[in-house]
Amino acid sequence: MREPGTGTAQAVEGTIAYVLKGFPRLTDTFITSEIYRLERQGLRLRLYIVKPPEESVRCETADLIEAKRFYMPATASLSAIPLFKWLALHLSDFLPPLRRVLRQRPAGIAKAVRAAFAQAVRARREFWAWPRKVYLKEFLQAAILADQLRQSRDIVHIHAHYCHGATTIAWLASLMTGIPFSFTAHAKDIYLPSLNPAGLLRRKMDAAEFVVTCTDANREYLEQLGSRTPVHCVYHGLSTDFTNFLKQHSGSRSAPADLRILAVGRLIPKKGFDILTEACAILRQRGISFDLTIVAESGEHEPKIRGLISEHHLEDFIHLPGPMPQSQVFEEFRRASVFCLPCRILDNGDRDGIPNVLIEAMAVGLPVITTPVSGIPELIQHGINGMLAPPEDPCELANALQRLQEDPDLAARLGRNAQRTIAQRFDGEIFAAELADLFRKRAALGEQAA
Repeated sequence: MREPGTGTAQAVEGTIAYVLKGFPRLTDTFITSEIYRLERQGLRLRLYIVKPPEESVRCETADLIEAKRFYMPATASLSAIPLFKWLALHLSDFLPPLRRVLRQRPAGIAKAVRAAFAQAVRARREFWAWPRKVYLKEFLQAAILADQLRQSRDIVHIHAHYCHGATTIAWLASLMTGIPFSFTAHAKDIYLPSLNPAGLLRRKMDAAEFVVTCTDANREYLEQLGSRTPVHCVYHGLSTDFTNFLKQHSGSRSAPADLRILAVGRLIPKKGFDILTEACAILRQRGISFDLTIVAESGEHEPKIRGLISEHHLEDFIHLPGPMPQSQVFEEFRRASVFCLPCRILDNGDRDGIPNVLIEAMAVGLPVITTPVSGIPELIQHGINGMLAPPEDPCELANALQRLQEDPDLAARLGRNAQRTIAQRFDGEIFAAELADLFRKRAALGEQAA
């Protein structure tokens, strides 16, 4: 097995274009870590980012990345205004690069036009409806990307993260330029048909050189779509930031005597924070002292969660401090006695893969309680390195929390085994080496074909 960081700059002749929805993002620190680690493996990358940067986001690892960044022009929401008004606002940004690519690659533009228009027609909501206008926007964004790739001249491969918008742009740009592409699929982007309607995901898989995903459950689902394109499971592993935090705090964590519950994630239904709130109400009825902190960005489930907190009179027991930088989240892990994330699969298919916060909590040595959905059983074995409670069951969740509070030896054993699991099986450097090998093999095949 390759040692971390031992790749060479000559391993891939040329540069890989990474197409991202946003960068850096607090919810995508695993992508930031991946890019940094791929550079350590000797790959040259350039980042092409669909949305303008969020000035409020600060990430230490992002500052260490050497790859140049290109941000596409900001655009208004196409769903909020009529198409012709949107074109009047933004066409001046798109026409010059589109003309340049059309002069250089007329056949490629024609292929992309056919693909985008066909998808817009297939995806219309009813037979007599207009074609879906989002694919015009993504076609124009692909033209900007293709123009940038053409000017760079050293791009040998395109790779996109999330298999809906960013990958559609990468696919259309690949058609325009002839540069091969691949993509990484994660969670919601895989399972929500509305994000890849009318067979679009299968179509992009067929066009890609390979597909990467972050759980074996995802891999099995994608392979069932019937594409012959290989799908590789490459776990995220522990992020660079958390790896560094652990090195800086190498001493053992002292577990608090009281029940201090921590949860981290957006306030959205699939995280199950409403179930956790109900479980806390049960704990209070049983006379168990506890404190819950939910470190979370706001989301559509926030009103329901706050309503439950008020309904059960838990304002003094449950705290929602809002999002925090990674360094503060790490300190919250160290102060907690248990980490809880009761994930669920929604009726529309949305779900998590393996939430990265579970890996982070386990790396710190926290006992974790979660649910056996999606890829989570690939990480956690019940009673060995964590506890699994049935989804949608606040009573069983409360039982698991109470059991850890009443059995500190069990909590300590689960925490030690959790830490060992991450160290042995979820080393992010090793997974970055696996991904780097996929790019190297693709580059070698390309050289042979040339």
